[in-house]
Amino acid sequence: MSSDREIVITRVFDAPQELVFDAWTDPKHLPFWYGPKGFKTTIHEMDVRPGGTWRLTMHGPDGTDYKNRIIFVEVTKPEKLVYKHEPEHGSEPVHSVVTVTFEAQGDKTNLTLRMVFPTAAERDHVVSKYHAIEGGHQTLARLAERLAARGREVTFTRILDAQREVVFKMWTDAEHLKHWWGPTGFTNPVCEFDPRPGGKIRIHMRAPDGVVYPMTGEVLEIVEPERLVFTSEALDKDGNAMFQNLNIVTFAEHGVQTKLTLHSKVETTTEQGLPYLAGMNQGWKLTLDRMVEYCGVLKD
Repeated sequence: MSSDREIVITRVFDAPQELVFDAWTDPKHLPFWYGPKGFKTTIHEMDVRPGGTWRLTMHGPDGTDYKNRIIFVEVTKPEKLVYKHEPEHGSEPVHSVVTVTFEAQGDKTNLTLRMVFPTAAERDHVVSKYHAIEGGHQTLARLAERLAARGREVTFTRILDAQREVVFKMWTDAEHLKHWWGPTGFTNPVCEFDPRPGGKIRIHMRAPDGVVYPMTGEVLEIVEPERLVFTSEALDKDGNAMFQNLNIVTFAEHGVQTKLTLHSKVETTTEQGLPYLAGMNQGWKLTLDRMVEYCGVLKD
């Protein structure tokens, strides 16, 4: 019996089994959620196969580094992972065997994390000194946030009382774009748009309170006056991307009007970008409402 030597944590994620498994095994995603609240993680190597090594360092909020060396025992994609925590040089000699199961429940995933230690004393040690149970719950909560943002997408449709050549120009001519881009009350003191494949986008959105939110992007595809595909990245104060979206805009004739469809999908995100993505739906809605209003001004 191992009940006195183990920690078991479960959580249901609103994401499919394959996506949750991928988030747990892809070094591109792990640094954004692996570890309790306030921690950051550096992945040194990750070979996800039986016998493969996973080395990482968790950086605590107080500056303490926690080195980890993990050996994979079983990898059954996308259902199960079994791996052993073995002491890294210079780290505390704590061993454990971890089993993570990913059970599909429709479009959701029931995840069970089970950590078994050699003795009850070692289990109690990590619980009392490192708050392993609370840390486990916080780690899974961060994973839930990551999954909620990754792959998030919205689609909007608007009917505009203008020919599609006019609506297309509203999206690709910076002199028009600066008048409606952004939610209600925002202005764009910097608005640059190079309408060709590979062309750069740079917009500084100024909120009513004076705060400026810079963004950049790149035109990937442009078919006048039918289709526009571009990326958009929200930048932090140091100019680093907090998240990147892929945006596809189509312009279809609708009698003498134009049917515009916007599809925006989150491609990458950082933990810092999560609060901004929470307002993604409302932000696009308000922006497109302004676009419709501006179209009316052009017609008048």
